[in-house]
Amino acid sequence: MKKKIAHYMKEIFIFLIFITIFANALSLYRSNNLNQEPMSVSSFHLIDGTTYVPENNKPILVHFWATWCPTCKAEAANIETISKYFNVITIATNSGDNKDIKKYLDNRNLTFKVVSDEEGSLAKMFNISIFPTTIIYDKDRAIFYSDVGYTSTFGLWIRMWLAK
Repeated sequence: MKKKIAHYMKEIFIFLIFITIFANALSLYRSNNLNQEPMSVSSFHLIDGTTYVPENNKPILVHFWATWCPTCKAEAANIETISKYFNVITIATNSGDNKDIKKYLDNRNLTFKVVSDEEGSLAKMFNISIFPTTIIYDKDRAIFYSDVGYTSTFGLWIRMWLAK
C-alpha cells in the first residue's frame, strides 16, 4: 500500500512540474506581443475620482484584468496583497462603468487602485489581448517582467523585490 501511495505521489509531482513548465512557457510566448516600450503613462485617473501618480525611482506593477475573467477573480487576492507593499495600479478593461467596478470590488473586499478602461484604449496602448496580464516596470520604467495568466503572490513579491 505504501508503494502505491508513493507511486501516485511521484506521478502527481511530475504532473505538477510539467503543468508549471507548460504554463510558464505559454505565458512567455503570449508576453512577446506586449508593448515593450518604457512606460509612458505618468498618472492614472482612478474610479474613485482621484489621480494616482506612482512613486518615482520605485518599480510599479501594472495589472490588466476584467470583472468577467475567471482567472482574474482567482488572482485578485494576490494583487490585493502585493498592493499593500508596492506601487500597484490595476486596469479593469471592458468591465462596465466605475459604479459596476466599485460594486465588484466591494463584494470581494478588494481595495487596490483601479482605472476603468471601459473602451479598452489603455489595453490597446499596452497591446493587451489576454486577461489577466501583469507587467512589472523597474524604477526607470523599463519592462522588468511580464506575465499573461495567473501569477502567485510569492511570484509577484519576488519579482517586485528584484525589480528594485
